[in-house]
Amino acid sequence: MTLSFNDLSVDQLVEGVRAGNRALIGRAITLVESRNPEHQHNAQAMLQKLLPFSGAAQRVGISGVPGVGKSTFIETIGSMLTGDGHKVAVLAVDPSSGRTGGSILGDKTRMERLAGDKNAFIRPSPAAGVLGGVARATRETIVILEAAGFDTILVETVGTGQSETMVADMVDFFLVLMLPGAGDELQGIKKGILELADMVAVNKADIFEAKLKQAMREYKSALHILTDASPTWHPPVVACSGLTGEGISELWTKIEKHKGLMEASGERAARRENQLEIWLYAQLKDRLLDDFFANGAVAAKMAQIQAEVRDGTITVSKAVADLLNSYESSK
Repeated sequence: MTLSFNDLSVDQLVEGVRAGNRALIGRAITLVESRNPEHQHNAQAMLQKLLPFSGAAQRVGISGVPGVGKSTFIETIGSMLTGDGHKVAVLAVDPSSGRTGGSILGDKTRMERLAGDKNAFIRPSPAAGVLGGVARATRETIVILEAAGFDTILVETVGTGQSETMVADMVDFFLVLMLPGAGDELQGIKKGILELADMVAVNKADIFEAKLKQAMREYKSALHILTDASPTWHPPVVACSGLTGEGISELWTKIEKHKGLMEASGERAARRENQLEIWLYAQLKDRLLDDFFANGAVAAKMAQIQAEVRDGTITVSKAVADLLNSYESSK
């Protein structure tokens, strides 16, 4: 029999997560993803109890253009890490339909080997329209997974050209995967994602060997004209193959080097403190928007306001002011 949330207390979920019970870890994550007010209340109580056990993992964001081979790369690096004794969790955020909110959620089938690894945990989550390709509850999910004992968290983002700032604001290291053929790629990718990168990895090096050197030169040139985010780290450009595993061990060695430098300089701790502040403001905005659109006075006036905006009867600024006035007057 499958237990529902109502069959499990907050303490039972906390104990299950701490014990590494995979089924209860999954239910805990589903709880924080739920929009149900009662579920959200219980989720926050659970997270508060798990928070002291979180924070020890290495958090790595992985992004890149569609077709770059993120899933194959993650399976290869994840399997390498579990083979070295690490416990690896993958948060694979799939593209959601702009019309229906649906998503493919196919990462477990694309990462069959890693999905069957007892030291790995894969959680596909729909992006649900959140800018940056990050599911609304990804930060809370990281807390759960760290409390469950996972020491490495890999967050795969949608990588469809949206702002990837949100994932950079919740990880210790932001890795951008690119393909050889740099000329076309540099034209198609926004400058912003390279500004966020702690490393650029040119993937599929085994397939595009002839273009590899030129691609690496062009990516290095692109990074050199940008201002480094850290005074102690300049983002390197490396070559790798998610399919053959070539260069993957060396890539991870650089990520570990970055961790050591950031810890020694105090930048890792400062970065996490800043991320918590960003999380605070993001949650405030999210809750205020939910409260605004759930307000009866706003709902009663919304259809009329929308019609007037479409007809050009009122300006958008006046429409916003009228809706805010209705909201504030109802309090």
